[in-house]
Amino acid sequence: MFEVRPSSDASEFGRAVDAIGQYFAGPLTEERIDRFKQVLPFDRMHAAFEDGEIVGGAGAFPFQFSVPGGVLPCGGVTVVGVYPTHRRRGVLRAMMDAQLRDIHEREEPIAALWASEETIYGRFGYGLAAWCGEITLPRTWTAYAQPLERRGRVRFVTPEEAAMLFPPVWEALMRERPGVFQRTKAWWELRRLRIPDEEKANPVRLVVLELDSSVQAYAIYRQLPSFEGGSSNARLDVSEVIGASPQATAEIWRYVLDIDWYATLECSLLPVDHALFTLLANPRRARYRMADSLWMRLVDVGAALSGREYASDGSIVFDVRDAVCPWNEGRWKLEGGSAARTDAAADIALDVGELGSAYLGAVSFAQLRDGLRLEELSDGAVQRADAIFEWRPLPWCPEIF
Repeated sequence: MFEVRPSSDASEFGRAVDAIGQYFAGPLTEERIDRFKQVLPFDRMHAAFEDGEIVGGAGAFPFQFSVPGGVLPCGGVTVVGVYPTHRRRGVLRAMMDAQLRDIHEREEPIAALWASEETIYGRFGYGLAAWCGEITLPRTWTAYAQPLERRGRVRFVTPEEAAMLFPPVWEALMRERPGVFQRTKAWWELRRLRIPDEEKANPVRLVVLELDSSVQAYAIYRQLPSFEGGSSNARLDVSEVIGASPQATAEIWRYVLDIDWYATLECSLLPVDHALFTLLANPRRARYRMADSLWMRLVDVGAALSGREYASDGSIVFDVRDAVCPWNEGRWKLEGGSAARTDAAADIALDVGELGSAYLGAVSFAQLRDGLRLEELSDGAVQRADAIFEWRPLPWCPEIF
C-alpha cells in the first residue's frame, strides 16, 4: 500500500513534481519551485510515499472555470506522474482516488485536464470534452475572403503593461466560451508573460489592439528567423491571439498575418469553430490538424449539472455509473436547469466519463451512442438530451495547463 497525502513543504513538493519531470521537464530548481508554488499551493500537490520515499505526484490548480452560461470552481489537474521504478503497481490509481476525494471535499464540482496519453484518464471518470487543432499556414495564403477596412491601432507593450491590459480581453473570452480558466495575477506574470532566460535572445512579442478607445485584442508571438538560398524561410510561432469581439479578432489576426519576413505561420490549440477559418479566403491551406484538448470529470454530478445553463427546457434522467466517486452513483433527473436524485425510470445509462464528455457541449450524446458509449433506455432520449445540452460557441482552452 502507498500513503498518499498533500506535500507539506518545498522539498516534498519538488520531489512530487519530479515524478513527471522524469519524463518531461526534469527536476525543479529552487527558483522554479518558488514560481510554481505561487500558482499551485503545496496542499494541492499530492505525493505518493513508499517507506518514506516519494514515488509519484499529482497536482490540481485551484481554478475558476467557465462552463456553458457560468463559472464553477474546478480542480485543474496537472503534473501527474509515477517514478519509472514504480510503474504498474497502483500508484497512479491511489493518487487519483485521493485527489478526487480532495477536490470533492473542497466543493469543486468539476475537474479538468489535458491528457498526455488519451488512454489513461478514462479509468478515473474523465471524458474527452473538447477539441483543438494546429495550423501551418504559408504566408502566400493569408488573404481574407472579404476586404477588411482596417480600424484601430496595434502597438507593442512590455510584460508589465501586458499584465494590466491582457486580462480584460481574456475575461471577455471566458464569458463567451466554456473551457476557459481564470488566470490570476501570478499566473499572468509567471506562466504567460515571463520571458525565460533561454528565450531572451529571441523573445516573444506582445502587442495590443486599441479599438474604440480601449484594448480589444492582444497577440503573443515569436519570429524564428531562418534563411535558405538567400530567402527568408522563417517561422512565425503564434502562441495566443485573443479578441474581445468579432471585429477585434479579425483586426488582430490581420496584423499577425501581415507581419513581414516569415514563410510559414504556426499556431496550435485553435478550436474547430475559430473565426479564422471563415475569415481566410483559402482555409484549407492552413492544414488544420485536429486533436483532443480538455478532458472533463464531474466530481459532483448534481452540482456540476446544476451549475451550467442549457439550450432548451426539458427533462432527462441519467443512470450514472461511477466506480471512483461512489457518491455520484445512481439516477439523476435534470429538469429546469437543476439536477437532483430521483427514483424515476432512467432515459440514458452511462458512465460518469461519458457525461463529462457531453458536459461542455462539444461532444453530443448521439456521438456517444454511436460510439457504443451509452445506453438509450427510452425512445428519443438521446435527441432530447442533445437539444438540452447543445451549446455554441464550442469550448476552447487556449493554454495547456
